[in-house]
Amino acid sequence: MIEAKEIERVGGAKPIPVDVRIVAATNRDLERASRDGTFREDLYFRLNVIPLALPPLRERPADITPLVLHFSAVYRARSGRPAPRWNEDALARLQRHRWPGHVRELANIVERLAIFHAGADVRAADVGQVLRIEPGTEASPNAPPDAAQLDRPLNDALDEYERLLIQRALSMTNGNVTDAARRLQTARPNLYRRMRRLGVDWGGGS
Repeated sequence: MIEAKEIERVGGAKPIPVDVRIVAATNRDLERASRDGTFREDLYFRLNVIPLALPPLRERPADITPLVLHFSAVYRARSGRPAPRWNEDALARLQRHRWPGHVRELANIVERLAIFHAGADVRAADVGQVLRIEPGTEASPNAPPDAAQLDRPLNDALDEYERLLIQRALSMTNGNVTDAARRLQTARPNLYRRMRRLGVDWGGGS
């Protein structure tokens, strides 16, 4: 189809012309994979017309603000709730985060803050509330909890922490529940049960 720009239906009598453009994205090194024999070399050369290397989100801090505003508008359109107001210090705090889960992680964080602060200001301290317990980020995992964190039922705090860990694992595995379960060192059926209980959306990954 890529080479001849036509397809044939099963049992069809003649080829059908097609006019398409293919945009493919991957986090794998396809050149190396094609040399190793784990990716079809002929397909690689057909796709590799105009390659664009996209650095990880942590190397593109200037992209954070427009992405935050975009995801905030998407959540508002989907939920009908008023969008939060993003203070400059909050945006600066987001720009300093390492984003191990890349854009999907940012989308989750923006939605979480939009839920907690609908129609209100989002400050750097609010961002720190949802980022500080993420392993491997700028914030210290040993930072003591503040009064706002302590002034809530223990079960709610534990559920929120568990939800954050699951969402981060799903972000890092592009929504693949099997890989997320492996990262969290738990059985996939158990992870499904926890996700349903906590209301975690995984985008239909296997």
